Amino acid sequence: MKKIYFASDQHFGAPTPELSLPREKKFVAWLDEVKEDAEAIFLLGDLFDFWFEYKTVVPKGFVRVLGKLAEIRDSGIPIYFFVGNHDLWMNDYFEKELNIPVYHDNKEFTFNGKTFLIGHGDGKGPGDKGYKRMKKVFTNPFSKWLFRWFHPDLGVGLAQYLSVKNKLISGDEDIKFLGEDKEWLILYAKRKLETKHYNYFVFGHRHLPMIRTVGENSEYVNLGDWIGYFTYGVFDGEKFELLEYKK
Repeated sequence: MKKIYFASDQHFGAPTPELSLPREKKFVAWLDEVKEDAEAIFLLGDLFDFWFEYKTVVPKGFVRVLGKLAEIRDSGIPIYFFVGNHDLWMNDYFEKELNIPVYHDNKEFTFNGKTFLIGHGDGKGPGDKGYKRMKKVFTNPFSKWLFRWFHPDLGVGLAQYLSVKNKLISGDEDIKFLGEDKEWLILYAKRKLETKHYNYFVFGHRHLPMIRTVGENSEYVNLGDWIGYFTYGVFDGEKFELLEYKK
């Protein structure tokens, strides 16, 4: 079979459009390469550092990556998009304009007899109760309706200002593995295995590339990011690997 590709957490637009552009060009080059043998491509959220769909307006920019996704999808290669915590206000723009389905929660897939549970990973597992409460507010229809009344220059500008404060984007935050007893997504995967078996749990959000065994013939995969690691996942029908894009 051809290969299944996975990537997550590009955060295009941060910390500024100018500084984000080289990363966007690098990601487009990666898309150009993987399209040659891709059975499907999964994007697991936070493609943009901020995204909001007004009724007739979307944030400007990102022309290169959007054009490349349109080209690949038009060629017949399926692309699946899972919203992250930075682009959770995505609605139907990708579906209508690019014919790319958008998922707001985990979804199960089966490839070559292997079962996958795929999602961005935010708000899963124990802990992080503050974010979980905040997410409920952000995804509330009234909150989205209220934000839509902000002029885009104001709303997008505010989001970009807050992004500059993000230590993860600026490189000031040192992400470390917390241990299997404290990594929320690992605990989440192990809990899911109590009721159903999956060969692979594939998530983003954590920004720390890793593959960890969580059960018999079951692995948890975090895809890392395209800020400092430039890592992606590939499943060739038999095994799952994490690779670094170095070009």
